[in-house]
Amino acid sequence: MAKVSVIVPVYNVEPYLEEALRSLVRQTLRDIEIVVVNDGSTDNSLGIIRRFMEKDDRIILIDKENGGYGKAMNVGLDRASGEYIGILEPDDYVSLDMYEDLYETAHAEDLDMVKADFYRFMTDDKSGNVTMYYNHLDKSGEHYNQVLDPSADPSLTTFIMNTWSGIYRKSFLDAHNIRHHETPGAAFQDNGFFWQTFVYAKRAMFIDRPYYRNRRDNPNSSVNSKEKVYCMNREYDYIRELLMYAEDKTIWDRFKGYYNMKRYHNYIFTAGRIAPEFLKEYLDRISREFRTADSKGELDLTLFSVRTRTKLQTLMRSPEEYYQKYGKEDLAKKDMDPNVRRRKEIEESTTYKVGKIVMAVPIAVKDKVDEFRKQAKKH
Repeated sequence: MAKVSVIVPVYNVEPYLEEALRSLVRQTLRDIEIVVVNDGSTDNSLGIIRRFMEKDDRIILIDKENGGYGKAMNVGLDRASGEYIGILEPDDYVSLDMYEDLYETAHAEDLDMVKADFYRFMTDDKSGNVTMYYNHLDKSGEHYNQVLDPSADPSLTTFIMNTWSGIYRKSFLDAHNIRHHETPGAAFQDNGFFWQTFVYAKRAMFIDRPYYRNRRDNPNSSVNSKEKVYCMNREYDYIRELLMYAEDKTIWDRFKGYYNMKRYHNYIFTAGRIAPEFLKEYLDRISREFRTADSKGELDLTLFSVRTRTKLQTLMRSPEEYYQKYGKEDLAKKDMDPNVRRRKEIEESTTYKVGKIVMAVPIAVKDKVDEFRKQAKKH
């Protein structure tokens, strides 16, 4: 059994895949299993995977017909045999010590999951320079580096949502049948996985160090797809079913307020992402959803900031008033996911540009640094 199995779901990511796989095969943790699921790619992704397989027998290839992100991830989870599970999106990459450090922490503390801070990055098309900006999972900074029980503390779901900046105990995932929603394409199926891990994990830790590099300049990414209008709504319908009909009947009452807060922010993020011609119709839809939730006593408005609470109440009262009052620009730049908003601030603010870092460091240099670190540990 490998210490960590890393699942890489691949669909037409030829420009980025080599960098992703290089960051895995050169991990300081040698005892890893790399499960690459080729989900019917039509570009040269499969050729790149096979080339890496020739040089590294830790890579396991699952080559299948296209079935969407959720299905690909579930196939990978079922095949993985490691003690812990990691996830690498194929257009991202990770620091070379990520899985060694996280595994050592998870193993020492007997954790169901451990997650770490991360960088988002964008590459400038003209200069080739890479701008990175740090993302703290916990904005308060109060919960880092201690064993926590997310199943008993729903406020931890306010942390930045992702599934890939950490690792999960495989037996924990299997015991609770934690898998991804098998809807077509890439349609934010990581949201359901996120919620399940927080609902059931009893021992978790969050590390205030960034290992994961999350790309924000892939034009084919789900966050950049303006045609995917209602996929977030379908995902949150799925999550609601998971919480309401869980074997533990106390879960829904414990988490429903935070579920609706997270749902609102993700819906507004979607409103800022979709094509303008869909916006009014989409606002009508989410207004109805939140009116229904309010009528059932499922909203906890005390969890929202004063400003956000006012906007939600406006939306429930009148989608047209919301549209006229706040407008497309406000939706896109002020109420969307704060990490995406920060991306726009970086592009427009000289203050943020002070923090620009050229991260296009050759892997060979990273290897030398890594080798130096290993030698230093020996002495």
